[in-house]
Amino acid sequence: MPERVQKILSQWGIASRRQAEQLIVEGRVRLNGQVAHLGDKVSLGVDHVEVDGKLVQSIAAPTGEIPRPKSLYFLLNKPAGIVSTCADPQGRSTVIDLLPKALQQGQGLHPVGRLDVESTGAILLTNDGELTYYLTHPRHIIPKTYQVLVAGSPSSAVLRQWRQGVMLEDRNTLPAQVKVLHRSDAQTLLEVILVEGRNRQIRKVAEQLGHSVLRLHRTAIGDIQLGRPPVLSGKYRPLESFEISLLKDQFDLTSIRLPAEIKEQSV
Repeated sequence: MPERVQKILSQWGIASRRQAEQLIVEGRVRLNGQVAHLGDKVSLGVDHVEVDGKLVQSIAAPTGEIPRPKSLYFLLNKPAGIVSTCADPQGRSTVIDLLPKALQQGQGLHPVGRLDVESTGAILLTNDGELTYYLTHPRHIIPKTYQVLVAGSPSSAVLRQWRQGVMLEDRNTLPAQVKVLHRSDAQTLLEVILVEGRNRQIRKVAEQLGHSVLRLHRTAIGDIQLGRPPVLSGKYRPLESFEISLLKDQFDLTSIRLPAEIKEQSV
């Protein structure tokens, strides 16, 4: 049965489903020599798919089904200057490039959410599409912990305002936990725990409150921490089985009815 191009790209580890759609929109994907479009479908063992001029490895399977790699879960410590995507049109290094060659293709690995290019720290990589959907959906709350170095010394009133919520792009941010770890006249190290992940939220809020961010490092995603055991910058480790259970226990993945397009992107 023919399958959509973005599904093929996701399940063969070229990009996540969302990123594969972006590749198609940017005209970087060709189907049988022609520029592919969203909605185009591929017949197993018949059609040829190229990304940036490179032929995607054979997609034929003896059963006629698309092979599904084993579910993988990693915690990576992202360095500054690395983008949180599977591929970058500007040619910058991505979080996938930090993995061994054997994991970079054919496994369907993709980052869960993003850290901006200047930020560092914890980011999850997986090929479990269902888990990615739940972890990134706005309805589902999983706290993320950051160490944030800001310029100056925020007053008690500023910190209280940050904790209560700040009007950002026409709506208030959700309440946050903000704790001072170290303070001087020139700069202050804060621990910030968020239950939402709007684009560059910490940087924008800090700037709005008069204290620009000098350094931003994510230390934990829920109960999964970079420091236990330590993961050096640019390195990764597989999640322990109990950590995978911690993530999945946030949501009852067996009882919730998934949209068809989300089921299809699970790998």
